[in-house]
Amino acid sequence: MDKAIITCAVTGVLTDPQKYPVPVTVEEMAEACKGAYNAGAAIMHVHFRCQQSGKGHLPSWEPEVAADIVAAIRQACPEVIINMSTGVIGSDVSSPINCLKKVKPEIAACNAGTLNYLKTRKDGSWAWPPMVFDNPVKKIQQMLEAMAETNTTPEFECFDVGIVRSIGLYVENGMAPARPHYNFVMGVASGMPTDPELLQLLVKYRIPDTFWQVTAIGRREVWPLHQRAAELGGSLRTGLEDTFYLPNGEKARSNAELIEALVTCAQIVGREIASPAEVREMM
Repeated sequence: MDKAIITCAVTGVLTDPQKYPVPVTVEEMAEACKGAYNAGAAIMHVHFRCQQSGKGHLPSWEPEVAADIVAAIRQACPEVIINMSTGVIGSDVSSPINCLKKVKPEIAACNAGTLNYLKTRKDGSWAWPPMVFDNPVKKIQQMLEAMAETNTTPEFECFDVGIVRSIGLYVENGMAPARPHYNFVMGVASGMPTDPELLQLLVKYRIPDTFWQVTAIGRREVWPLHQRAAELGGSLRTGLEDTFYLPNGEKARSNAELIEALVTCAQIVGREIASPAEVREMM
């Protein structure tokens, strides 16, 4: 695409706000999104956090909390597009579905396959107990049915090459839209690496003429990947959910700083930035 669609991943799911500059409260979320919006982001990818004092590092699936946060973001950012997270461990998807029905976002993340979620420390020990991010087909189907009910576009989160290829099978089976949206998640230690050479293959493996973007997780090394995504015509995403580091290696103080750097990636290759109204028309 000539015009770049910019998404801000505002806060993530578990990052400690006492240690990192991630927004938690309704007011903080609205302010962070306004800064990213003014910097060029048309889409806000949002997780909801507990609003009780001292518990902002924990996720919330309370529909009223979700509604309050989304309403504040929409008021702060005219015509903004909401992309809601739906990821949960286990088979019970009632909580994200309840939030989905309450908020009715334009887009929602749909985790498209299962991943062993692993990371080691420098000494080789596990950074956390090995876990499985389970997304079997039955669970994906439930999420897609709920998204269809709320007129929400699914954005398929792909953590590995096999998951990218599975999207085509979902389309063939009839459970997914004919023109799915892909999100290539790169940088999880047990998933796809932040490799610009791999990105070109992922674009090749998707269904032709479909929207795609990259979620690049890591430090300074994510920026060559963002630049390659800009060159290949993809949508672009960054934010404090994905990285704390700017291209020069300095720590970002806000989502707005990260979005400004991402806009520069698009401008380097001559791409203009799509407004929210233009994104709605394109999608």
